[in-house]
Amino acid sequence: MKKKQQHPGGGADPWPHGAPLGGAPPGLGSWKRRVSLLPFLRFSLRDYGFCMATLLVFCLGSLFYQLSGGPPRFLLDLRQYLGNSTYLDDHGPPPSKVLPFPSQVVYNRVGKCGSRTVVLLLRILSEKHGFNLVTSDIHNKTRLTKNEQMELIKNISTAEQPYLFTRHVHFLNFSRFGGDQPVYINIIRDPVNRFLSNYFFRRFGDWRGEQNHMIRTPSMRQEERYLDINECILENYPECSNPRLFYIIPYFCGQHPRCREPGEWALERAKLNVNENFLLVGILEELEDVLLLLERFLPHYFKGVLSIYKDPEHRKLGNMTVTVKKTVPSPEAVQILYQRMRYEYEFYHYVKEQFHLLKRKFGLKSHVSRPPLRPQFFIPTPLETEEPIDDEEQDDEKWLEDIYKRNQQVSLEFFLRSLKLDGSQDRKQVLGNLSSEH
Repeated sequence: MKKKQQHPGGGADPWPHGAPLGGAPPGLGSWKRRVSLLPFLRFSLRDYGFCMATLLVFCLGSLFYQLSGGPPRFLLDLRQYLGNSTYLDDHGPPPSKVLPFPSQVVYNRVGKCGSRTVVLLLRILSEKHGFNLVTSDIHNKTRLTKNEQMELIKNISTAEQPYLFTRHVHFLNFSRFGGDQPVYINIIRDPVNRFLSNYFFRRFGDWRGEQNHMIRTPSMRQEERYLDINECILENYPECSNPRLFYIIPYFCGQHPRCREPGEWALERAKLNVNENFLLVGILEELEDVLLLLERFLPHYFKGVLSIYKDPEHRKLGNMTVTVKKTVPSPEAVQILYQRMRYEYEFYHYVKEQFHLLKRKFGLKSHVSRPPLRPQFFIPTPLETEEPIDDEEQDDEKWLEDIYKRNQQVSLEFFLRSLKLDGSQDRKQVLGNLSSEH
């Protein structure tokens, strides 16, 4: 006797001899076919939870992938291996940090040319605009060996961009050592004024305290500290003669040994570097115009610099760094200085002409006063604009004006003697006419 086949759910199988030709009813029959065809889909509640967790992780990973703006590293490696990538083809590379241009600026500041004023402004601007101000603890080493050049260029080039590096150092050729050549900026001033400011600053410092400055220069002997400027020049002391007077040009010529030798070679190379590597070389006597041009050329560094410079609080800080105890050298001493610094003056006037040409292109007018009566011997052109309150010199213009006034009187007396004027009234009349003309 055959046993009745039992239905999986209990009870007798409704079709003990097989399903009818028309097939099983839709509900029960289709379920039985799925179970029989895909038995591996049978899973527990724990398996179901694991699948859902995996799906959640996948979705979160996909979302992170899209928000990050680029594929993970392993996908890029896979693309290189397979030679194809639909993501990069469709979307391009991930966006990189947008840097201003130029993003590498070097200010190899010339000593006693307003550098402390500008550095103070840069500290304020770096906090305001977020660029990287890179300074150096080395202040007096301007000439470097080849290894020192390589090390310094490496340190500068690896700084976070955008950066502005500043230091007293002669021009560095980055491309010579395989680096990217940065943009250079600098400021110079009348060479005689720069020399005189440095001469007295070395001895007496500034308004921040003479005693503190003397403590910083203990090796200077008293007779050297109080050496008369005229004696230094006329007696040809090393400090007042070449090569010590050949100071500005090497900052633009570079690190070549011939750059430290006064002559045409260093002068022409300095001019070439100014034209090819310096965005701007300004004139300290026209500092406000220099700052204005820097603000236009490099707004991501110098935007708002002129308003900061004109702020009364900033002016007070500038007054504290004015060189003290300066005396006026004699006209004869000034003339000797000019002869010894003739290459410096040729370079200074060349830079000044280029700066004024740049100002005209931007619609800035140069305030050029009518030149005074020339004395018998030539003295360098006096400052043509009011000297700004800066860290170097507040009364430089007055110095040379006093020299001119003194020598104008000598020239007039010589002129009157040549006319053989004996009457004092006639002499006063001629002096009055000449004074009214000039």
